[in-house]
Amino acid sequence: MRPALTLFAAAAATSALIASGAAQAQSQPVIGLITKTETNPFFVKMKEGAAEAAKTAGAKLLTGAGKTDGDNAGQVTAMENMIAAGAKTILITPSDSKAIVPSIKKARDKGVLVIALDSPTDPIDGTDALFATDNYQAGVLIGQYARAALGSKPARIVTLDLFPGHPVGAQRHNGFLKGFGLNAPDAKSNELGKDPAVVCMADSYGDQAKGQTAMENCLQKVQDVNVVYTINEPAAAGAFNALKKAGKEKGVVIVSVDGGCQGIKDVGAGVIAATSQQYPLKMAALGVEAGVTYAKTGQKPSGYTDTGVTLIAANAQAGVPSQSVKTGTDLCWGKK
Repeated sequence: MRPALTLFAAAAATSALIASGAAQAQSQPVIGLITKTETNPFFVKMKEGAAEAAKTAGAKLLTGAGKTDGDNAGQVTAMENMIAAGAKTILITPSDSKAIVPSIKKARDKGVLVIALDSPTDPIDGTDALFATDNYQAGVLIGQYARAALGSKPARIVTLDLFPGHPVGAQRHNGFLKGFGLNAPDAKSNELGKDPAVVCMADSYGDQAKGQTAMENCLQKVQDVNVVYTINEPAAAGAFNALKKAGKEKGVVIVSVDGGCQGIKDVGAGVIAATSQQYPLKMAALGVEAGVTYAKTGQKPSGYTDTGVTLIAANAQAGVPSQSVKTGTDLCWGKK
């Protein structure tokens, strides 16, 4: 009898462990992160930050991305797959701010919490919440710096933008114009502002190779460029390569946005004059935290949370508050 009882007790204990494991698996928050691409350093770091935050919180993280910036179909597919896999929170950096909204609505109608990181949807209330840099202010800061660095010289500006209609691209571009003291739409506009001082505008898609090509095309049209605004630091690196290839890199003020580790190195090396640093690790961590809270309590975040922006410059300009390359290096991507 005793052996039978022992076997029965062991079987019961095993069943209890399996049931406990199943219950634990069901209670584990499942959070999805969908970035614009897998290769942009900004999104690579955001993914790392989300993974670390999920591990600390005991959540399961699913990740996906579009093939390129602007790949809405890829993001839609990733979202559908994550929901099928049990994700109750989706964190997304929208590639197409308008086209993604119907898919987000379907997810929210199913009770899925959807939070935009870095980039808002159009309209902005297409998601439950937004954790992001104030991109307009990021543009204002580098615009102010470029104006001060250029001094009294007449401005001959090239803008290497993202692509038409994207809110982040418009906010950074228009903020730059505002900070430089030129005609500029307000922060709500998704249209790129224009001013006679801007002698060439081109789309870079935030890509170094495309940024270089765009700058080369602009140099074929205009020779005496002295300021280059870029949507991000890969585009800035491409612009510098094009200028150097043409023997025109000296005397050109290149400004950008991101504040990534390589970008800060480029500021220190004189490739970029100044950049507005943002913090994707913070965006990711806040998103995961909100997802875990939602899984445990049903409480949803709402509205916009500003995750901060800091101007980093190797050479400070009078009247334009900035931090050093050392500070930028210490904080790149949101490191503590």
